Amino acid sequence: MRFSMRSVGVAAMLFGSLAARSALAQATPPDAASLQKSQKGLATKAVEAAKSAASTAGDIFTRVPCLPAKGLKDISGSLPRVARRIAADEPVTIVAFGSSTTVGFGTSSPAYTYPNRLADQLRRKFPTSDITIINRGMGGQDAPEMMKRFDAAVLDADPDLVIWQLGTNTVVKGNASDIAATAALVEDGVARLQARGIDVVLIDPQYVPAVTAKTENAGRMVKLIGEVARLKNVSVFPRFEVMRQWHEVDKMPFDKFVIGDGLHMNDWGYACFAQLLGDTIIKSVGQVKAGVNIPSNVMTYRPM
Repeated sequence: MRFSMRSVGVAAMLFGSLAARSALAQATPPDAASLQKSQKGLATKAVEAAKSAASTAGDIFTRVPCLPAKGLKDISGSLPRVARRIAADEPVTIVAFGSSTTVGFGTSSPAYTYPNRLADQLRRKFPTSDITIINRGMGGQDAPEMMKRFDAAVLDADPDLVIWQLGTNTVVKGNASDIAATAALVEDGVARLQARGIDVVLIDPQYVPAVTAKTENAGRMVKLIGEVARLKNVSVFPRFEVMRQWHEVDKMPFDKFVIGDGLHMNDWGYACFAQLLGDTIIKSVGQVKAGVNIPSNVMTYRPM
């Protein structure tokens, strides 16, 4: 059979028209019912994911218990102002001051940051108390940057307690002169808090791969924060040692309490940290209720 060029051209045009119509039909948006069904499916998946995360975080200690570190000296209560206010059912304001650990980088939900975990724990223990925890964390910062926002972020809130987490970013950056300068900055900040009668807890760096890779810097920072705490007679929560024992004594792999970046904690890490920190506050309140004499001047009280 012979085809003329005209016939071939017409056939091509017809084929092209049919192909275009087919492509157009495939590209046509789904009807309203189909679109609604698709959106409902996505929403259902999101809700299920949220419920799964909440369930996982809610029973987080049923898989790995959160136990106090072995061999450490008992962390005694040293928070007279906040303890007295809770014991008297007076409102309490706590400022969580720090970097990405305070922000909660690595958690599966904002509800699982350590300040939120701590607030939940204290409210369960003291249901008649009005307890407010203000999160003033800012990722990537350390003492020099924190002191620039100290007035607005901390003092303006007129807190009863400041939990100050610091040191990790300076250790990771590895500048020895910055580590040395941290002491004077922290001493100044603590002195300004004490002048207002505010309780203080210092939190040293976390024990994670990104920090342990800088062994000398990490050791210096932990020692420095401990020395400032002793000098100023304030509390220090030994997070570095607690987490070290998770890994070295309890034989927990890092991925059980640290996310993939080797720097930030996961839900379990934040939850256990918050619980142990909360236990120290609860103990201090218990001492007040039991009539244990805690000096009203926080500067005369020995550290944790």
